[in-house]
Amino acid sequence: MRPVILAALLVAAPAAAQETVRADAAMLRGLDKVSGRTTDLPLQVGQAIRYGRLEIRLGECRYPAADPSSDAFAQMTITDLRQNATVFSGWMIASSPALSALDDARYDVWLMSCQS
Repeated sequence: MRPVILAALLVAAPAAAQETVRADAAMLRGLDKVSGRTTDLPLQVGQAIRYGRLEIRLGECRYPAADPSSDAFAQMTITDLRQNATVFSGWMIASSPALSALDDARYDVWLMSCQS
């Protein structure tokens, strides 16, 4: 059994050790589920943007150094200004938006890409 585990770790090691690059900004997309309207939301690292009753703050955006057009991931905090409560805090992954998603009755927000 141990050789199988060792082989799996050796195969996974290059992906786990992949170098990433920090970007200066990110492109997010918001969906208002009531109106059906999508909005592109460019956001600089360290800044916040208002989207409806939400405030979206971008902490960091990273992408693989070897393939900038592939997957991006961003650390964000989203606050509901009406409730004065954090409704999302964590990392979003562009290729898997449902893996770590905002849970809101009216709005969806997801990461499209990092921007330098």
